[in-house]
Parts: sequence; C-alpha cells; structure tokens
Amino acid sequence: MKIRRHIFAVVTAAMLSSGAYAADIKVGVTGPYTGGSSSMGVSMRDGVRLAVKEINAAGGINGNKIVLVERDDEAKNERGVQIAQELINNEKVVATLGFINTGVALASQRFYQDAKIPVINNVATGTLITHQFPNAPENYVFRTAAADDIQAPMIAKEAVEKRGLKKVAILADSTNYGQLGREDLEKALKKYGVTPVAEEKFNLGDVDMTSQLLKAKNAGAEVVLTYAIGPELAQIANGMAKLGWKKPIIGSWTLSMASFIDTAGKNGNGATMPETFIQAPATTPKRKAFVEAYLHDFKPKNGIIASPVSAAQGYDSVYLLAAAIKQANSTEGPKILAALQNLSAPVDGVVMTYNKPYTQADHEAIKAKDVVMGVVEDGHVTFLNSEDAAPKAAAKKK
Repeated sequence: MKIRRHIFAVVTAAMLSSGAYAADIKVGVTGPYTGGSSSMGVSMRDGVRLAVKEINAAGGINGNKIVLVERDDEAKNERGVQIAQELINNEKVVATLGFINTGVALASQRFYQDAKIPVINNVATGTLITHQFPNAPENYVFRTAAADDIQAPMIAKEAVEKRGLKKVAILADSTNYGQLGREDLEKALKKYGVTPVAEEKFNLGDVDMTSQLLKAKNAGAEVVLTYAIGPELAQIANGMAKLGWKKPIIGSWTLSMASFIDTAGKNGNGATMPETFIQAPATTPKRKAFVEAYLHDFKPKNGIIASPVSAAQGYDSVYLLAAAIKQANSTEGPKILAALQNLSAPVDGVVMTYNKPYTQADHEAIKAKDVVMGVVEDGHVTFLNSEDAAPKAAAKKK
C-alpha cells in the first residue's frame, strides 16, 4: 500500500508540474454585478454561466469540468486590482473572463500578464486594452468585443457620411472609457475634416446635463455623439427632451443597455449605436437557442436581456477559452496562449463563427465587418439596416 501511495503521489506531482490537469478547471469571472454598470456585468456573467453549463453537461473539457470563481469589481479600478491578485494567488485560476470597464481592465490585467495567465476581455472596449504591453515578448490579453477604434469610425460615418451632419457635439463621461472613446471619435471625425463644435464632459452619477447640452445647442450642434454608460446616457436623452431640443443621438454600443432604454423611455427612440449582437428574432439556430436558454435560465425583465451584447460576448469567450484548453490539453498559461493564437478548428459562437480569431500579433476577435448598427425602437434594439438582419450576416467568419 505504501508503494502504491508513493507511485500515486509521484504521478500526481508530475502531472501538476507539467501543466496537465486531473481536476476541475478554475476560471475567474470579474465584472460589476452592482452599481451603474451592473446590467453589463450581470448579463456577461450570466452568458458565461450559460456556456459553462452547456460545456459541463457535455462532459467538460477533456473530461474535466469548469468551475467559475466570480467576483464583483463594482466598476472600481482598485477593487479590480485586488480581485486580480486574489484570483491569481489564492484561487489559482487558469484564466479570467470579464472586465466591463476599460479603466478596471487597464488597472488590473497587468497582473495576469505578469503571471502568464490569459485574460479575455469580453466587454471592455478601450482601444488600448490589447495593446497595453507592446514590448512584452508574449501578450496574455485577448478580447471578444468591438474595440473603440472600430466603433468610433462607424459612429462618425453614420453621422457625417450617411446623414450629412457635420456640426457635431461630443458628450463623454470622465472615466477612462469615456475619455479614450472621445479621443477615438476625434480621430475618426478628423478624417472627414470635421472638428466638434462642442465637447462636454460629465461624471458618473450626474443627473443634470443641462449645462453641457446648452453649450452643444448654442454651438449649433446637429447631432450628439456619446461615449458613456446607460444611466448617464439616459440623462442626456431626457435632458434634450426637457430643453425641447430634438437632435439625433449616435454613440457607442452602451446605448443598447437597459439602463439607458428603460430610463430614457420614448426619449431614447432613435438612438443609434454599433452592435455585435442584437436580441431580435433569431437569424440563426445558434442565436435562437442562446436567447431561449438565457430567457429560460435567468428570466430577465420583459423578456429582454439587459445587455445582449455583454451576454453574447461573455458566452462566446467561454467557448473560445474551452477550445484553447482542449487543444492545448493543458491548463498551463503559455500553452493556452499558444493555442488561442492558433486555434485549429472553428468555434461556433453566438456573435459569429470564429475561424482562427487570434494570431500572435492580433488579439482582437472582432473586426469592423462583424459589427452592425442598431437603433432603439420602443423599448428594444433592432437593426438599423434591414439587410444586417439576414442570416448570412449573423454567422460571419473571421
């Protein structure tokens, strides 16, 4: 018996030291599950939970089940940093999914980079996120969301090229997300020779945008371009209605959040934004099954996912990670990294089918061709352009 125990201990130690695994696979999930960003965080987390439920029910990854270690970062940079260190040092996660807020991602993901543990940003869109460590020999930061340098040009094109509106105002919040997005908007507008007639800033939690809106109105703005999150965006729409100043609102994907749509009510109608996923009548069997399962498991208000984009991108991030771990046949960070950068088989996701989505030089799964424009109509988001609702558009391959 002693000899058997000794052999078992030696074999187990060898497996662990080689990066192989013979137990549950611990994956971190970090996002804001409370506060103003919670509709994004909860939707992402539930999308992740749904994918994990499906994978585990089908036998897990190479026979091992995924165990989620969920943490609420409260959209606070310092909290995100604490969580990253906890997940790496105490929980020993093999990877982490999440980051909703650009600032939290930029403050926290350096710990995963140093620990050689992959992190997949499945909602945060700041352009800098996957380029934060340009001189590192290996980059452990990935993304399954449309970066702001994709969204900003789409916003500018919709306003200037398609609608002919050249007197633009930019209203952005004071966070890293808002200010980095504003910079991307300025670059995009510059290509059209357009300089904003007004650029106004506000803080999270502000409930009166009268001052900012009056400056934009008095400057002759024909359209308001936004970079912020739902609650403050609703204050912009409602503030414009109070002033009797009806102008188009075109902004980043966060205009699709329930916290904007529900609070703005009819004042939100017509708000337009780039989207990777729209909860409309399903255009593919995969999307139909995803929406039905999400509604069954989580029962969102009025049958509408609070942040469909976050849920879909969260769901897909799990399948991409699972494919990499399966291919690597290991939970060792560098081996997962190598697999992510060279996935041998397509991954069928909700946003699209991912065909070699990452390379060593490119850690962005989403490209401009994978993004469509959505518009708010009476409490929900639909396709701005009907041709984007066709099945062929919903199953794009990279």
